[in-house]
Amino acid sequence: MNPPKVIVTDHSFASVATEQALSEAAGGIFAVAQCRTEDEVIAATPGAAALLVQWAPVTERVLCTLTDCKVIVRYGIGVDNIDLAAAKRLGVPVANVPDYCIDEVADHTLAHVLALGRQLVTTDRRLRAGGWKITPPAPMPAFRDMTFVTLGFGRIGRAVLARAQAFGFKLAAYDPNLPEEVFREASVQRLTREEAFATADVLSLHMPLIPATRHLVAADQLATMRRTAVIVNTSRGGLIDTRALAAALAEGRIAGAGLDVFEEEPLPASHPLLQCPNAVLTSHTAWFSEASVQRLQRLAAEEVVRGLRGEPLKNQVNR
Repeated sequence: MNPPKVIVTDHSFASVATEQALSEAAGGIFAVAQCRTEDEVIAATPGAAALLVQWAPVTERVLCTLTDCKVIVRYGIGVDNIDLAAAKRLGVPVANVPDYCIDEVADHTLAHVLALGRQLVTTDRRLRAGGWKITPPAPMPAFRDMTFVTLGFGRIGRAVLARAQAFGFKLAAYDPNLPEEVFREASVQRLTREEAFATADVLSLHMPLIPATRHLVAADQLATMRRTAVIVNTSRGGLIDTRALAAALAEGRIAGAGLDVFEEEPLPASHPLLQCPNAVLTSHTAWFSEASVQRLQRLAAEEVVRGLRGEPLKNQVNR
């Protein structure tokens, strides 16, 4: 029997030595590609028993060529670049790594909230332009008088609200997939989706990107929000219609936005968000710390090894 092939379709890491060591210790042959298209993935993966995938598209067409594949592992939490339905139909287990950067993303989310809530960026710009005032550029409520709402109350949503509690925010969340007792035990008010948009002073997104959640925040939802509200997204870019958001920011229909993820990445130079002074934008860095990178690579490789050995996967997402 030929040794199983473990193929990294693409990655942005300084090294994949951990993945190689664990794969080879499990009897596998290890190879690395840097694929961007379907055709490149197909060309790089003949006979693959396992794939480690960062951003490369794993479509139904790709999956149909993976006749020997025992497992696909996504480097990260989101799996919207993998056709989960097709993988399930074809009997290919797909796993993610949902627990490698909880603290980093929660910290980054609060950093956006604090920068927006205390108007750090706009005050900095005013000062650099020669303006010196001891009051902020816009009305600034106290955090203790604001309601912090998360869309999603999973691992990261809960970590975010735990941090928000320390700043005195009132806490609330929307998540249709959880029972009432989860919210009650956490002392977090449960809201409907409509209530979440209407109630939030801070609206922070922590949901997966699936067809039902694409453009969860669009023009109609933005129209129901408070003019003093801010939106933060450190989850998936497609959750927000970013052009509708840019229009709402430009017209003063909401107070601010903090975004780490975008529908198009890299963000095009012509995107109207770049012209919004009340938007704080970061380049998909919320997941990152020196420790989180190492943890991500190790956990992804360990899941591959489980797949090669026929052991139960820890984080299969397409059962």
